[in-house]
Amino acid sequence: MAGVTVMRKLSEQEIERIVSLLKEGKPLPEDYKPILFDTKKEYELVYAGKEREEDILADTMAVPLQPVKTFRNGENGNGWTNMLIFGDNLQVLKTLLQMKQEGKLKNADGTPGVRLVYIDPPFATRQEFSGSQDQKAYQDKLAGARFLEFLRKRLIFLRELLSEDGSIYVHLDWKKGHYVKVLMDEIFGEDKFRNEIARQTIFSHSDASQFGRNHDIILFYTKHQDSYVWNVQYQKYDETYINSAFKSIEPETGRRYQLVSLNAAGQGPAKFFCGKLRQPPPGRHWAGTLGKSIEDLEKEGRIVISKNDVPRVKYYLDELPGKVCQSIWTDVFDPQSQSDEKLDYPTQKPEALLDRIIKASSNPGDLVLDCFAGSGTTLAVAEKLGRRWIGVDCGKLAIYTMQKRLLNIAESKDLENPKKKYGKPCKPFTLYNAGLYDYKMIKELPWEQYRDFALKLFQCRDEKHEISKIELDGYLGADSVMVFNYQKHKDAVLGRGFIDDLHKYLGDKIGRRFFIIAPAASVQFLEDYIEKGKTKYFVLRIPYSIIEEIHNRGFTKLKQPVSEMDVNDTVDAVGFDFIQVPTVECKYFLDKPKKADLFNQDAKECVIKIERFESRVLSRKPLEFANLETLSMVMLDYDFDGEVFDMDEVFYAEKLKKNGYEVRFAEDKVKGQIMIIYIDIFGNEKREVKTLSDFSK
Repeated sequence: MAGVTVMRKLSEQEIERIVSLLKEGKPLPEDYKPILFDTKKEYELVYAGKEREEDILADTMAVPLQPVKTFRNGENGNGWTNMLIFGDNLQVLKTLLQMKQEGKLKNADGTPGVRLVYIDPPFATRQEFSGSQDQKAYQDKLAGARFLEFLRKRLIFLRELLSEDGSIYVHLDWKKGHYVKVLMDEIFGEDKFRNEIARQTIFSHSDASQFGRNHDIILFYTKHQDSYVWNVQYQKYDETYINSAFKSIEPETGRRYQLVSLNAAGQGPAKFFCGKLRQPPPGRHWAGTLGKSIEDLEKEGRIVISKNDVPRVKYYLDELPGKVCQSIWTDVFDPQSQSDEKLDYPTQKPEALLDRIIKASSNPGDLVLDCFAGSGTTLAVAEKLGRRWIGVDCGKLAIYTMQKRLLNIAESKDLENPKKKYGKPCKPFTLYNAGLYDYKMIKELPWEQYRDFALKLFQCRDEKHEISKIELDGYLGADSVMVFNYQKHKDAVLGRGFIDDLHKYLGDKIGRRFFIIAPAASVQFLEDYIEKGKTKYFVLRIPYSIIEEIHNRGFTKLKQPVSEMDVNDTVDAVGFDFIQVPTVECKYFLDKPKKADLFNQDAKECVIKIERFESRVLSRKPLEFANLETLSMVMLDYDFDGEVFDMDEVFYAEKLKKNGYEVRFAEDKVKGQIMIIYIDIFGNEKREVKTLSDFSK
């Protein structure tokens, strides 16, 4: 694995500056040297498409977080509200890093950054390739390289987000764990590696052709080698160990115990009295234990003198927390189908697993982050343990699963006593959109909030300045930006005359580009820019997506799954878009069940027959989709309270297609109102509220 550094392309402005400095005989600034000259590492993992860390951190887009709804129960303290974010996690991590740099991302003790990161990143290679085995192997390698770079980008940001005493745990299976270990050594440093934890996933797994695979791995790294939060964790003794180590039973109390030596290696107390003067063995000393001195142990009658005059102390089984956790975990299995903890979500991890990790590497009030949040186990456990939390996922199913789980957390099991309910409501958390926005909500913002959102949307620096007495709002790169105040000038339009007037004042005082952010409805011309003299006046329209000429990249939308198998596919989205409610036409009626109910001959099913489903996609290049092609899933809340969607069931498009696009459910499931959410593959929603009367017309 020889070191190879991939050089990034220089911008036109950078090239011009370098040429100018060279012509003038001036030295190049230090920040250009790693761009221009190859700097090799001693070793690194090399694969197709690997980018430089500096470019990843600089070029990744940050996206504004648009609050959708805040759920309030109690208080978190210090003005903090937990965060549940829908969007591409790479862009969100860039935004969170900016928040850390601005002092807005803190632990309860004021320490900047995230104390603990846990991620369980997905890896899907179910693509079918035609052609020879060699072609398939090549395609598999490309898919593997894309996944590694997908994950590496996020790990780089997670490292930057960690507090100085923070830790990260990365949960993997046998497919790519060895590659990711090398990546993490690169990113964090081999000296920051603490453990490879092997977690037994099932009791046994037989395979006729090889040893059964019955474990996954968790890689544990810290931000720094020596300074990090660490709380020793214990696991229960198994019966075999108890029967062998705690053989003795105290007759008067019935308590199991074992006798443990009182001496330890090294210098220390050389003698003590227990009926007579006692000396430790050569090279050893007497040491208290169980947090007590030898004198206290003697007063409590816990010191036992053996026949060979060796003092030992009684350890009672019922007072010990268990054995110190090692790197093989055999007691945190995934929740089984009959478990109260089990949700209908693939790859759900057990609360006991996150309980151990969160307790080990954080303290109450610390900030815990999971940017592949899935079913929300990390968030739920962090909530129960009094930690702050941030959860990110690009799947609508994940978001609604987590929302339901958190809002109903009082009914879930207690971590310390699983036979009891947790019994407390969830502390306040806010649901955010990141990368897919509701433009109606944006337009209703007060001007300063709208201006702030618009600048962040297009990656502009918020730096007010004046040129020729014209107030400008910031910069995009080195070029000035104006946010068109459509609220102040309600009847004004941004036409060619507006550009002409601007150019009269600014023409000689600005460079080759000038940017204006404006609502699309306020712009009278269709071009992306108007050229005046040496200057191009670009118009960044809201709600259109970012134009490619400015950002030199395409736009990839978030994709929602169409089957349960697709739920954990990796998504690497770029840019942002705006919610466009799909067009949905359905018939609603009652019908006899397709499978007869022998115990209830009068049973009926509610049927939603989806006849038309079309997505409305804003794009400069028109996208054509067949009817029903963009449907992702249908979610139902059978007992909608009029306020919060509490998902009860999900129907994937792939299964609906086989059933003639009919959603069927028992009539008696409906309790009052039912909310139906139709979701397209881009994450857009159409919501309807129905009652049983709508099905019986």
